[in-house]
Amino acid sequence: MAGKRLVLLALAILAGCGRERTSAPAATRDLQRPAVDARAPLNDRAAKSSPSKTAAKQAAKPMPRTIAAGTAISAKFDAGISSRTHKPGQKLTGTVAADVKDKSGRTVIPAGAKVLVTITAIHESENKGDKTGKLVLTPTQLVIAGHSYPISGSAKALDRTLKDRKTNAGDLAKVGVGVGAGALLGTAVSGGSTKGAVIGGAVGGAVGTQRAIQTQDRDVVVPAGSRLKVTLGSPFRRSI
Repeated sequence: MAGKRLVLLALAILAGCGRERTSAPAATRDLQRPAVDARAPLNDRAAKSSPSKTAAKQAAKPMPRTIAAGTAISAKFDAGISSRTHKPGQKLTGTVAADVKDKSGRTVIPAGAKVLVTITAIHESENKGDKTGKLVLTPTQLVIAGHSYPISGSAKALDRTLKDRKTNAGDLAKVGVGVGAGALLGTAVSGGSTKGAVIGGAVGGAVGTQRAIQTQDRDVVVPAGSRLKVTLGSPFRRSI
């Protein structure tokens, strides 16, 4: 009986020692944990941009808008043109009459923008067979909200006309040549009589007048505010 008690007592002692050994390391670890140094720099890193912020930045960037080559721009001349006063190399301006939009319906060239053209060639009509005279215009720039954009292509004055010039020395010379030639011919035909010279001169004068009419100079005239058509020769891009 006493032996059993000793065995039970020994087992109890051993169990108590086991519990102390199990809990001791945890206490030791807590006591040995290094203290946090408040002076140590924090390893902070900037957070990566979220997809929504990236999309917002991209949306803030100006997006280019494009108009295809061959697009027509309707405009109106700010001032008139005349082959009597204008020369090749002179620059003219026109005002865009209507918005020009891309395929998505977005306005790229607004009404009110300025188009610059240069007179490449200009010449009056010198005979009745010439119904238009000569006027060649070349577009060079578009000015939108104070910004200039180079362009290429062709330009056409849709409302140009011809205006007769007043009789000048050249026209009178044509009549005089006709009179003189007719008088000489009349004298020769009539054997040198004065009557033949008068008749020949009258006929020659009529011929000279007709010639003057047929070859009378007529100026190419484009009224201010008349229609100007500009056709783009290459795509036009604008960031908006």
